[in-house]
Amino acid sequence: MRRKAAERRGRVVSALDQLRYRLGLALGAARNARAAAETNLAKLELEQLMVRAGIERAGQDPQVAERLRDPAMAEVPTWLGRVRDQFYGEWADGPSRLRELVAASAPGPAGRPPGDWLGRVGTHEGLRPPELWRIGSSTVDGSAAGRTPGTELTFDVAVPLLDESHLSITSAPKTRDTVDALVENLLMRVLSTFEPGAVKIHLWDVGQLTAVLPNFYALSRTSALTVHDPTRLVDLLDEFAGHIRRIHAETMQAGYSSLRAMRLATGRRTEPWRIGVLYGNGENLPPEQLRDLKRVAASALDAGISLILVDVPTVLGGAVETISLFDERRAISSMTGTDLVVDLDPPLPSGQVATAAKRIAEALVAKQGGPRSFADLLPTEYGRERSARELRAPVGFYEGEPVEVVIGDATPHALIGGPSGSGKTNFLYALLGSLCARYSPDELALYLLDFKEGVSFAGLAPGRRDASWLPHARLVGVNVNTDREFGLALLRFLADEMRRRSAAAKDHEVTNLAELREQDPTGHWPRIVAVIDEFQYLFAGRDSVTALATSLLEDIARRGRSQGIHLILASQDIAGIEAFWGKPAVFEQCTLRIAMPKARRVLAEANQAAVAAPRWHAVINHDSGVAHGNRLAHIPDASAKGVFPSLQRELWERFAGQSEPRLFDGAHAPQLDSSPAFTGLGQAERPLALVGQSIDVSDTARGVELSGAPGRNLAVLGTSAREAVSILDSAARSLARQYQQGDVEFIVCCPVETILPRARELTDRLAGAGHKAELLDAGDLADRCATLAAELSDVRTHRMLVCYGVDAALPALEQKAPGQQSGLDHLRVLLKQGPAKGLHVLGWWRGIARLKDTLGFGGTDDIGAWAALDVQGNELSPLCAGQVVHWAPRPGRALFFDRTTHSSPEVVIPFHLPEADDD
Repeated sequence: MRRKAAERRGRVVSALDQLRYRLGLALGAARNARAAAETNLAKLELEQLMVRAGIERAGQDPQVAERLRDPAMAEVPTWLGRVRDQFYGEWADGPSRLRELVAASAPGPAGRPPGDWLGRVGTHEGLRPPELWRIGSSTVDGSAAGRTPGTELTFDVAVPLLDESHLSITSAPKTRDTVDALVENLLMRVLSTFEPGAVKIHLWDVGQLTAVLPNFYALSRTSALTVHDPTRLVDLLDEFAGHIRRIHAETMQAGYSSLRAMRLATGRRTEPWRIGVLYGNGENLPPEQLRDLKRVAASALDAGISLILVDVPTVLGGAVETISLFDERRAISSMTGTDLVVDLDPPLPSGQVATAAKRIAEALVAKQGGPRSFADLLPTEYGRERSARELRAPVGFYEGEPVEVVIGDATPHALIGGPSGSGKTNFLYALLGSLCARYSPDELALYLLDFKEGVSFAGLAPGRRDASWLPHARLVGVNVNTDREFGLALLRFLADEMRRRSAAAKDHEVTNLAELREQDPTGHWPRIVAVIDEFQYLFAGRDSVTALATSLLEDIARRGRSQGIHLILASQDIAGIEAFWGKPAVFEQCTLRIAMPKARRVLAEANQAAVAAPRWHAVINHDSGVAHGNRLAHIPDASAKGVFPSLQRELWERFAGQSEPRLFDGAHAPQLDSSPAFTGLGQAERPLALVGQSIDVSDTARGVELSGAPGRNLAVLGTSAREAVSILDSAARSLARQYQQGDVEFIVCCPVETILPRARELTDRLAGAGHKAELLDAGDLADRCATLAAELSDVRTHRMLVCYGVDAALPALEQKAPGQQSGLDHLRVLLKQGPAKGLHVLGWWRGIARLKDTLGFGGTDDIGAWAALDVQGNELSPLCAGQVVHWAPRPGRALFFDRTTHSSPEVVIPFHLPEADDD
């Protein structure tokens, strides 16, 4: 046992000794590896120090000299020398290649001597900017390139800027003038390369209370140069950040990764380049500003912004080149490496720079010109654009460049606001004219509605003075401030059209209008734009119209974009629209915001750009009113006499064959003789007695079908004589057109003395149409009712009893001899039994109570249809199945209800009778 224990102990001790040996080897190797790594790291650090200081000057650097005292570092200078010699040995033609490279990458003012270009206005349109911009030259010893020792080889030095890189400049003591000359040289080269307006410069100097770069003073009076408050760097950074967000949204929506990519793909420059020059003082910026600066720099190049930082210590995101000054003439640059000294170009002559800046400023002012006219918005050829993807048209100008409005999937609906006199109507005309000139009626359909008391859109439909019309218009509604039902009808029409398009898209297995038009090229699918001016009137009451309009508008706003249906809602002030409190869906979908001067609550709450907007301008914003989306535009005068009509007539002639739009003018009652519903009547088994024009998108009329069903009589209710006469006149005359001569007999009675001439005129008209028509004396009505009641069982012709003011005849009708029925009893028989026998009563009662007296205790079933005039809604409930009737009487309108066709009453417009004007 003891022996076995000793053996086990020996094996354990041997294993431990072996472990200690292995651990010793590992630790020794680790110490050696660490020492080697530390030596290599020290060599690399020394190499960096020597490269940064310059190999030739490294021995003068105290830090380098101290490290070279270490014997292990002795081989570093030798190795760097071999690398340099090998590089220059392979670079025998390097200087000449660099000269060729700079000449190719920095053409014209970007690389040529100042005498070749200074003072000349640039002409480069700006699609592909130069890749490099000259700052100076550098010289190397020719012996390093295989030349005779002492031979100097010089090559140009240039740095990238626009679209390529930012630039960081670090000064040395007493070199501020040199830095200014360097920056001035770069900026003047850029400005002299491009056509005026292609580049905008922003200057900020933390320590400068007067103008930076005073030779550029002439440019500061134009948009080419902006000098920013030295105490408000945050404003400049916010402006850049907003610009970057806007450009990013526009390029991403267009399918491009950057502004440069979009510019190269489309072949046009939509935005100027921006160069931000920030002068610091060598001290760190506050943390918040430094964070914002880095955030801007990271995305600036893709948005066309390049930064030039002077003595602003920070590490920027994105591509950055550096220039560090040694003295007033020399610097090192990241483009050449720290071992090569750059001899900076001498300053440009001050007087020549000032003269050149003045010439560029004058050229920019001349290019921008004075205020543009409406004609400048129009294309050279009309109707050439396609609307499958979107609608795009300029509406104004900023600094001579057009400012566009885009209506499509990304910005489906627009909200326009501006107080009275701010130019809102003029803007609408500019927008409509620019759109219609670019898109044909097959590409764009307009539905125009103006709720205010005016005729802003009336001229777009044919009139007495001008027979032309805007061929894109399908509907023009004016003076509808009291006809909210017409706005509701338009929304219903748009909702129906949206469902029709959605069904077609589903049939073709597509999701939007562009795809539908591609799959169904023979279909007619224009983009629809509905303009509703003063749209807040549509929601003026707390009633069913407001409730339905709100629901429809929200639905169209949400789903209309994919079907090519767009809303443009305009208002003087949207602050009081209670219908949308707590329902922001509509406004959220109105991502396109247009604010006229002094407009409130159109842009985002913190965006006050409209407050400072000058007259005849508008703030165009495609980003839901957020400040970074602001584009200020001068709107040409499109509403001056003859301006828009001239374009309209050209379009009318260009697109001949388009049907004229439906014109609805709430200030004028329709004429019966010109109503399609009346002129289109012919012989019918179930004649229709027209009551008035419907308030609808289509030009239709409402009427009562006089069949043999019970209750097929018509009652006109109220004291408004003119409208009552009109309704009875249109009902009788429309019936006369639907019968052959001899098939109908009209019996007209008028107990109201003042209306008697109108009753006689109707009788003469009916007789003149070949029908039997008789005007009863008021005193004969009772006897005639008795006769008609007795003849009901043997009626051979249809009969219409037309009575003006039935209630006026009630005293005579109520008289009766003992044991006999009264005339009123016979009238009740006619009302109850007449329709089944071909006899119908068309009567006017001047009050609900008087109608009830006429009907007696039999209820209201014998009056199947009625038209109410100046009668309050609560009085009409018994005639409308007990439902609550929302009706406030208004001139020229009637509330119509037919129990066989209506679920609720609707407003109609009685036809106008010219001969009734003297009433």
